[in-house]
Amino acid sequence: MDLLADLEARGLIQESTDRAALAARLAPGQLPLTLYFGCDPTADSLHHGNLVGLIMLRRFQDAGHVPIALAGGATGMIGDPSGQSEERNLLDDETLDRNVAAITAQIGRIVDLTAGRGRLVDNREWTHPITLLAFLRDVGKHATVNQMLARESVRVRLESDHGISFTEFSYMLLQANDYLWLHDHLGCELQMGGSDQWGNIVSGVDLIRRKRQTAVHALAWPLLTGADGSKLGKTTGARLWLDAARTSPYQFHQHWMRLDDADLERQFHVFSLRPLDVIAGLLAEHAEAPERRLAQRALADEITAIVHGPAA
Repeated sequence: MDLLADLEARGLIQESTDRAALAARLAPGQLPLTLYFGCDPTADSLHHGNLVGLIMLRRFQDAGHVPIALAGGATGMIGDPSGQSEERNLLDDETLDRNVAAITAQIGRIVDLTAGRGRLVDNREWTHPITLLAFLRDVGKHATVNQMLARESVRVRLESDHGISFTEFSYMLLQANDYLWLHDHLGCELQMGGSDQWGNIVSGVDLIRRKRQTAVHALAWPLLTGADGSKLGKTTGARLWLDAARTSPYQFHQHWMRLDDADLERQFHVFSLRPLDVIAGLLAEHAEAPERRLAQRALADEITAIVHGPAA
């Protein structure tokens, strides 16, 4: 099974700009693809919502492609309105420096960041030097307010009591410029993210098409919810952090051990690097004696080792 077919079978593709063109680009005999996924360092730890994207980078890396993990030092100063009911607190450079350093270590345990295999970038590198006039001329000129207002993340906030500030409204243009910079300087051809990021992601695709007259790719996975419809992490009332000081490896492992059977297959497909036929075998064995929680333990052991190391 090829990579895209595997991702689809796992339920990891909800949106794609051009499925057939991306499949052709990933076909055997093609050069490795460079792709990216970004996380804003709004805290000194990532959480298991970010983990979906990091494991997606790992899947592409294991298939021979080159992943870029982007730490959004610049966009983290602004705050992404996607999925937010009100504006986030703005972070200063010192806090962002600490947060970027912390999440870099977490990302490096999941994705190989050694030279030639993968890399981590901070979008402050290319965003800080841009003057306001240059940004308006080189980026803002290529985006229409009509399209920006139509993005769901903006529309939802406009309909809320809090509204949306110009600062947050500009977020999608900063993210679009990230994709353009990575495309121009690192040959990046694919951006990935959760479905709540789709408007921001396709803004980058549109910017590259308008400025470089070339087509690049985008895909998004569905936001992970439990069988009861609750968002990832909401059932326990707290986020599951990737930093051992915030969520201990034992607590992390126990989260997966407590997975409800109704959520097990979906989360196994999303978080496990095991082949689908192996997962199917584990689930079949689990179904014979669910009280033993064999599948939960297999997933808990695997994902804890990925995040905290084999000795955890």
